[in-house]
Amino acid sequence: MTAVVTDEWTLCSGCSAIVYLPRLARAHFVCPECGRHHRLTAAERLDTLVDEGSFRPAVPQVRGADPLGFTDTLPYTERLDRARARTGLADAVIYGEASIGGRPAVVAVMDFAFLGGSMGSAAGEAVTRACELAARTRTPLVLAVASGGARMQEGTLSLMQMGKTAQAMRRLRQEGVLSVCVLTDPTFGGVTASFATLGDVLIAERGALIGFAGPRVIAAATGEKLPEGFQSAEYLFARGMLDRVEHRDGLRPLLARLLALAAQRLPEPPAAPIVVRDAAELTRLPLPHETVRLARDTARPTALDCVWHLCTDFVELHGDRLHGDDPAIVGGFARLGGAPVMIVAHQKGHDTKELVARNFGLAHPEGYRKALRLMRLADRLGLPVVTFVDTQGAAPGVGAEDRGQAWAIAECLAGLSELTVPVVATIIGEGGSGGALALAMGNRVLMLSNAVYSVISPESCSTILHGDPSRAAELSSALRITAPDLLRLGVVDGVVPEPAGGAQEDPAAAMDALRAAVLEALGELSGVEGAQLRKDRYERFRRLGVAEGD
Repeated sequence: MTAVVTDEWTLCSGCSAIVYLPRLARAHFVCPECGRHHRLTAAERLDTLVDEGSFRPAVPQVRGADPLGFTDTLPYTERLDRARARTGLADAVIYGEASIGGRPAVVAVMDFAFLGGSMGSAAGEAVTRACELAARTRTPLVLAVASGGARMQEGTLSLMQMGKTAQAMRRLRQEGVLSVCVLTDPTFGGVTASFATLGDVLIAERGALIGFAGPRVIAAATGEKLPEGFQSAEYLFARGMLDRVEHRDGLRPLLARLLALAAQRLPEPPAAPIVVRDAAELTRLPLPHETVRLARDTARPTALDCVWHLCTDFVELHGDRLHGDDPAIVGGFARLGGAPVMIVAHQKGHDTKELVARNFGLAHPEGYRKALRLMRLADRLGLPVVTFVDTQGAAPGVGAEDRGQAWAIAECLAGLSELTVPVVATIIGEGGSGGALALAMGNRVLMLSNAVYSVISPESCSTILHGDPSRAAELSSALRITAPDLLRLGVVDGVVPEPAGGAQEDPAAAMDALRAAVLEALGELSGVEGAQLRKDRYERFRRLGVAEGD
């Protein structure tokens, strides 16, 4: 919080700089010296989030009462009256309807100045009513959270608000309506452990402290020195708990993009059919071992290259909500052919620095859990899923095994099979083993003509069968890992032609062809009922393989 020095000057609690108050207000109370995001009133928060003049508060707003006849140093009724006089609010939450980037939203905002933003019966009821309004009108919900936790003066009835708001958020999720929670400083206690962390998308302001128990309580209870930055937004982001950490000025533009990208709309049709479906048409392709080299070439377009060429917007989301964020898998809302989709992809890199940072596209369990979370979000919102596969396999190692690598891949496979939205997967480089298949259980599976897709790398196969990798070139042919063979086997449904020499020789032309191919596949699947999409996907994989006997 800031400390007022005079009517025009204040002391920043972040850096102790004396800041001109009008300047601080123009910056939405972000310190121009250190970037500290100071707390806002509900009215100030609405000014930063919604279109000017668009907020229409629900009538009436919910007011709290005194169910226990509680008194400490003051009667609870007097505390409520003072808080109302100080903030102008009925209670700690104000909710209503607004527009963000010209799109409608139900918005609920908490004010920490009202008894520490604590959640009593009125605050819980207001959040629940906001959820119900969003579900009834099928309008996205945006919740801006600032709270110290439950309201002690209402006893167990305050505790019950956790259950009330959690089930309201879950019902909204079941209705397929987007919810976005904006977590600000501070967000603690029963609020964090209920509705605040149940949003489809979790965004935190920079520097916000977020947790269940407060840091002083934890330090006193454990006697341990807390880690640097403990419970800050940035600390939690690194541990996979948040989708984004944003500067206050970036919140409204980001929310506007999310609302636009979550709105269902059919994609535009491609200009002309591009996908090759007959293996006989795939002529003059390199030998298999040469195709492997082309598929692994670091000059080849990566998944993010594809995303930014194919799509007109992309909002990346992060984290598995359990352990961390795996940079080897990227995903988020995107606009493709004028329509929103969910992108999930393996990401490698073009240089050593990015390859190392992305673990060469070898995903960890948290990557697959993030992928499944995003695909299930797409399913709830009715958005097609588009995946780009480019990995030698899943990440090996003790850490990956300790965190359940096999379990994460298995859940990803099973989760993809359950989706009721179209799924289009494309092998854009190297598709290796279960790590690749985890993103490739599509209704349509495509591959670029110089990509490869295999149960094991030729080198590893040679090492296992012959004791060393020297026969990798021979086994590249024997494993049937190139586009013509995979098309004949039915493993892929179509092949996207590449320029001579591979996609790396003319990335723009390759990406134009890929865009047309994905739109063609999405067009084929549009209008198909969800149950049929699921059935078709089951039957597609059910018929793969050759077995003898009844």
